[in-house]
Amino acid sequence: MREVSDSLHLRRFCLLPLTQRVPDESTVRKLVRRLGPEVVTELTRAVIGKAQRETRFAARAVRIGSTVVEADIRYPSDGVLAWQGARALAREGRKLAGRLRGPTVRVVDRSRRIGKLVRAISRTLARRTSQGTGEVLALNAKAGRAMARSVHEARALAAQARAAARGRGARAKLRAARRLEGLADRCQRVVTQIQQRQRGEKISDRLVSLADSAARPIRKGKLGKPPNEFGYVAQLAEVTANTRRGARGYVLPAATAPGNPGENRLLDQTVAELDRLDLRPREVALDGGFVPGPTQQALAALAPARVFIAGRAEPGSRRTRRRLARYRTGCEGRISHLKRGYGLRRSRLKGDQGQRIWTGWAVLAYNLDTLAIHTT
Repeated sequence: MREVSDSLHLRRFCLLPLTQRVPDESTVRKLVRRLGPEVVTELTRAVIGKAQRETRFAARAVRIGSTVVEADIRYPSDGVLAWQGARALAREGRKLAGRLRGPTVRVVDRSRRIGKLVRAISRTLARRTSQGTGEVLALNAKAGRAMARSVHEARALAAQARAAARGRGARAKLRAARRLEGLADRCQRVVTQIQQRQRGEKISDRLVSLADSAARPIRKGKLGKPPNEFGYVAQLAEVTANTRRGARGYVLPAATAPGNPGENRLLDQTVAELDRLDLRPREVALDGGFVPGPTQQALAALAPARVFIAGRAEPGSRRTRRRLARYRTGCEGRISHLKRGYGLRRSRLKGDQGQRIWTGWAVLAYNLDTLAIHTT
């Protein structure tokens, strides 16, 4: 919102007088959530349809690539999650107990005790000794047992609130009880993860945040980036009128799925979006993460003349292969452009739906800029 506050033409575009204060960023986040991802997606489709009608845009080629949209969370660890969970359970327990009459089950705030364990873990890791791993596991186990007691107390308090939900204020009590039970379920997952780690078991669906329970750890292994990122995978497809250098086209609504899906798992959504917009690109450029067989099968409905998969399937002459390789590399630049200029790097909205709304607005803003460039 700083850019709008300092810019005369952006204030005019947003219908904000010079004497009026620009809304806070948190206010804007709440407003954009009200539309939902489906409305933002329809707006993006309308922009692409307008470009086809008024600028005679014809999609000759499409380049597809995936990226990680980071969740708005800290770097997670089991000890820190236990500390956050114990504090959140105590806070929500106090709120719910305040709505009930008479004596209630008390959810003890064990965040101070678990915080001492977390600091002990940090000191143990700083020593970098061979015994450090065993000590860290033991400290994590203590934190897990402490939070397990808080989870038990929270569930008992929620059950007491449900039993007492009669007459006036019953709905508010039930809502508060549901919130506390949902938080207790997420905290129990953290306790289970700590126990699995203690036993040396593989954790297949790791919880990395209590506030954003849909975020997942994603390991890409790219140079110059941390090995682990935490958030969501979004597949972006840009349709362009040509494959020349600097080609700027329109980005389709992003394809997403829970967890860490592969490229081909998201490709069906991208192909369905192309078919919905009646776009039939003659050339498709993909990175090496796509498997040739399933990719050709998924793209059969579009019947492209050439499918280029970097390092796997590179048809055509040497000149054609170099052209399509250069064109596909531009997808990485477009993703970087969206992250730097349109806020796609990190979703400030929580949950999978929040991420889809945030990604949808970033894509819509880019497409509106592209439409403005093509019509002037």
